[in-house]
Order: sequence, then structure tokens, then C-alpha cells
Amino acid sequence: MLIALLDLEREPLEIDQTISPGEIDYGSGICQLDPMPVRGRAELIEEHRGPRQIVPDIRLRAGYEARFSLNCARCLEPVMHSLQESFDLIFRPIGSDAGAPEHAISTSDTEIGYYQDGGLALEDVLREQVLLCLPVRALCRQDCKGLCPGCGRNLNKEACICEAPSDPRWTALADLRSRMKS
Repeated sequence: MLIALLDLEREPLEIDQTISPGEIDYGSGICQLDPMPVRGRAELIEEHRGPRQIVPDIRLRAGYEARFSLNCARCLEPVMHSLQESFDLIFRPIGSDAGAPEHAISTSDTEIGYYQDGGLALEDVLREQVLLCLPVRALCRQDCKGLCPGCGRNLNKEACICEAPSDPRWTALADLRSRMKS
């Protein structure tokens, strides 16, 4: 769904949309499990930066909820994660802050994004917000044993008969020990 600046100049846009699984690509290992209802409002805010300069900002306030599947960081089994979040963001035209003097950013500045070509894709905003809310590293359980580095078996489900892998950095000492024994 495109949130167009021209539409917002006439009136605010009420958002009531459902995003189907697979409609947004979240990257490898992350999958949306059910339809994601999104409700909110987009409106135009004119930012006055002097007597003749007006910057058309888009304010987007919305909420969403959905379940996601992520891969466990140790054993790669699917882990379910539910999100129910809301956001309040401001988007400025790209290049509107060019030439401004450098300054330290505040917390409110981190909630400012940029749009181009006269609009903003709702799906892009949702993708970013979901990725920010999901855990960086998901575990199926705290004591997950992971995968065997030798054969790749899931150590939570079955025992491994592989020999413990040796660290190649110790081979020089192992060679020295074998020479000393002989």
C-alpha cells in the first residue's frame, strides 16, 4: 500500500489492512505465520523552517499483531514468537536535511525516517518495525544443545557418535607430545 503525499494533502488516510503471510520478505529464517492486521492513520504535517521553507512530513501511527517463526540460533528448529506492537513515526522527504549543520541526535530523531518519490510504502515500514521488535537471537529453549559440529545432528534429539573435533591450533603440541613418547 502506497501512502502518497498527494492523497494526504486532501485528508488524513485511515489504514485498515491485512498483510498476508509471504507478502513481506523479512529475510532468511523469519516467516510470518498468519495474516497481520494493521490499523492506523497517516497524516501530513507541514514543518515550517523559516518564512518560505515548508517541509511536508508524513506522520504514521499504526499498530499490528502477528505470529512469526524464527530459527533457533543453536539447533535451527523453528521458534514461535508473537508480536503486538504499535509505532508513531515521522517521515521527511529525502534530502530535506541535506546541508544542515551536524548535531548530536536525540531519541526523538531516531524515530524519523525518509521517503522519496512522493510517498511511502506501508510494507517497507512494517518490515522494518517487525525486524526491530523480533529478538536478534532466538532460542528454542535455554538449555538447547545445538548441532554437532562434526555430523550436524541435532543434539537435543539424538546423541552423536562423532569424535570431539580437535582444534587445529593444538596440532603442533600434539605432534610434540607424540615425538616425546617415542
